[in-house]
Amino acid sequence: MALTPHLDEKKLLVGKINGFFGVQGWVKIFSYTDPRKNILEYQPWYFIDNGAYKVIEITSGREQSKTIVAHVEGIDSRDEAGQLIGQNLYIDKDQLPELDDDEHYWYELNGFRVINKNGVNLGVVDYMVDTGSNNVLVTKGDTEHWIPYIEPFLVSVDKHKKVISVDWDENF
Repeated sequence: MALTPHLDEKKLLVGKINGFFGVQGWVKIFSYTDPRKNILEYQPWYFIDNGAYKVIEITSGREQSKTIVAHVEGIDSRDEAGQLIGQNLYIDKDQLPELDDDEHYWYELNGFRVINKNGVNLGVVDYMVDTGSNNVLVTKGDTEHWIPYIEPFLVSVDKHKKVISVDWDENF
């Protein structure tokens, strides 16, 4: 069975190789970290090849305009870099800094039940989106809900019960 981000509790999806940068084996990285350049702080990166994780070491990387660029060890031409385009990038979760008890990483909320103030189950968190103006919880259930992850809509997060309480209409 091939590995996926949901099946491996030790790895975390942090970005994707989405293009070339120059002709000497550099690639463009779409980073899911916040801030985006933090992806460069985590090494090694991994990608999935034939159902198994393979290591990607970078020799150099930087922020370039609105993207991240990196040179991958052993990749020295555009043709070689082309084999990596489209690959998702993962890190070991144990590389992440420890958070305070009242803080959490987005990935930790996946699978939490979302209940509104009237006790209606709005589904479970499938993923989160940064819209630029605010973060949004996307729930899957009978219907999909996009709920702003800000006050006044976010009421509470109970990490122990894996429940998020929101002030959100079930029909919206």
